[in-house]
Amino acid sequence: MDKKIRNLKFLILYIAAWVSRPIPVEGMQELTLCDSGIDYFSFSECLSDLVHTEHLTLSDDGLYAITPKGLRNSEICESNLPYSVRQRCDRNLADCNRRLRRKSQVKASSVRRPNGTWTVSLSLSDDMGSVMELDLMMVQEEMARSVEKRFRQSPERLYSQIVN
Repeated sequence: MDKKIRNLKFLILYIAAWVSRPIPVEGMQELTLCDSGIDYFSFSECLSDLVHTEHLTLSDDGLYAITPKGLRNSEICESNLPYSVRQRCDRNLADCNRRLRRKSQVKASSVRRPNGTWTVSLSLSDDMGSVMELDLMMVQEEMARSVEKRFRQSPERLYSQIVN
């Protein structure tokens, strides 16, 4: 196996081992292409091969996660990655994990009601569980989408306003 391909597989496994939740191909690609020496086609080939060899799984909803086999190999091969690449990955992983945690803690969705109005469901949680769950009725889809967007940007603000 080509050394470049082998190192790319090590890098993908390293990322998959340290990302806090399963991620879509775009997230995996963003984290992997932190090194300018990596091209998209090599990345795609390696990612597919790691799924085929059962180092990673690909869920029905398109999320990649590491398997126990992949985790073992990642731990063994981690030291083969250049230190500068690991440092860059660690910074990017910290940012990604913050975004993933935030996304799992802040939920907003809309559903059309039979009468033509919309129900906007908003929820905020932390590491201990649910902090707030709120359903609102909106008369137009645009209003519902706007409320969702504003809530995702600043859920603590709404929570604070309700408490006050």
